[in-house]
Amino acid sequence: MDIPQATQKTASRPASGTLSPRPAYRQCLSELGAQHASFTPLPDQYFGQGCSNVGTVRLASLRSDTASLELSNLGPVTCSVATDFAGWARFGVDRAAEQILGSRVMRIETYGSYSCRNVAGTNRRSGHATANAIDVSAFVLDDGRRISVLDDWDGGTDAERRFLRVVHQSACKRFGTVLGPQYNAAHRNHFHLEADGANFCR
Repeated sequence: MDIPQATQKTASRPASGTLSPRPAYRQCLSELGAQHASFTPLPDQYFGQGCSNVGTVRLASLRSDTASLELSNLGPVTCSVATDFAGWARFGVDRAAEQILGSRVMRIETYGSYSCRNVAGTNRRSGHATANAIDVSAFVLDDGRRISVLDDWDGGTDAERRFLRVVHQSACKRFGTVLGPQYNAAHRNHFHLEADGANFCR
């Protein structure tokens, strides 16, 4: 489990700048726009202590095959993660919900993205410290059902459990590190999705 640093409350003020001039960032924004995501590009910020928001966006909503997908509690996230997340939400989540549960997804609930903290029990910064990870906690369907990782990974119906496993495996094809209830107790209530090229799926 990732834990906040004790120094977080007294962290230095961020050094803010303009939008990242890197061509890769501009290209990423174009790709994200092509997926019909609603987002705002954000200026680069450096918070010190290994924490930053560089090349980030703020996602307002994503696009499924037929409608807009709402997002909850999501802060700044790197454009590369946002692009992977948009593709996963449409092709890996929404379509799976329709096929397995008979209803489209209306909203994806998260525990957030950026947080200046370490990986639990280590001196290594979490992917959240650079806004390079998203923690997904639940999916709300058009028919009103709410499928949560905590309640339904083991306790849901056969279809709900299958849905969560399918979207977990789909995430593993798009993100470098994907952690869920099978990894440890700290991830029993969410999927950790990180774009780090690690090829680690648990």
